Amino acid sequence: MSVSGRGLGSPLRGDKQHLSGDSPTPGYRRLAFSTVCATFLLVLVGGVVRVSESGLGCGPAGSGLNGWPFCNGDVLPGLELNSVIEYSHRLLASVVGLMMIALAVLAWRRYRHQPGLVRASIAAAVLVIAQGLLGAATVEKDLDEGLVAAHLGLAMALLALLLYIWRASKPENVGAPAADGGSRLRSVSLVSSGLVLCTIVAGGYMAGTQNYGRADYQLGDGAHHACGKEFPSCNGDFLPFGVSRLVDIHLTHRVFMYLATIAVVALIVMVLRRRPSAGVVRNAQIAAAILVAQILVGALNVWLDEYEALIVLHLALGTLLWATVVGLALQLYPVRSRAVSRTEPVSGATTVPA
Repeated sequence: MSVSGRGLGSPLRGDKQHLSGDSPTPGYRRLAFSTVCATFLLVLVGGVVRVSESGLGCGPAGSGLNGWPFCNGDVLPGLELNSVIEYSHRLLASVVGLMMIALAVLAWRRYRHQPGLVRASIAAAVLVIAQGLLGAATVEKDLDEGLVAAHLGLAMALLALLLYIWRASKPENVGAPAADGGSRLRSVSLVSSGLVLCTIVAGGYMAGTQNYGRADYQLGDGAHHACGKEFPSCNGDFLPFGVSRLVDIHLTHRVFMYLATIAVVALIVMVLRRRPSAGVVRNAQIAAAILVAQILVGALNVWLDEYEALIVLHLALGTLLWATVVGLALQLYPVRSRAVSRTEPVSGATTVPA
């Protein structure tokens, strides 16, 4: 029979940690948090690439391998500003990709008792590779608006996965009950997250129509200007769909924004009334502040001429709102851990004959 090295009177499996497996180390948690921050920074740098017209800084559409992974046929960019900005984005993306792969390898090797953590980290590693290939296709296809939107949407999906990985890496969350907000609150949190994501992707598609960085770019082109400087109206009406393709693209982004605003406000009100936990309430309060700022910045983007800082700020606030709502939703679901079988050998145990 197997006797614990702690003494004959000790339980077969020792303490709770042995029943659930070792928790992720502080180093793993720091890596997860650092990857979240680096991914957010990568999104912002992507916005800088767009507004600085550097999307094709490493070569025009159709450059093949000379445009990606190389930069104008070279391993390192020259001193041309657009090339440096675009290459900086790629370099940071490579670092983030390696960090995600490291999270997946470590989770697979050490924390297989947390299947959710393993699945999320492997999914992030696979998706970040797909994201790199999608970025290459976006350059090759002359910054096609559909690919631009898909590239941004996939970045948001990666950020959500990383938020789950960070949450699941904290030992106090593993096996602990989730904040008890009820099934309706969980449903509203998921709907809110989905609508915020749709708003961001629709905004990315609208931005892709601006032709930033392309040879045919002209100030005033694209769906961004399709409603003139009117908000919440558009060309003298509220939602004049059918006037033109660019107007429809712009209004699609607005409709998703209206729906997301309604859903997020409903989520905030429900949380503040039910107060399922201090963490959920804090996230709801943060979401409320970001939502107000985001609507104001979005309106300023319409009312004023194109200001690069406002465009990047709009992207930053949208990403923060997405992260906050997703973080709130994650708190309403438990992080499960699979208990280690009692028949498995235990470190420190001594086997003696019966």
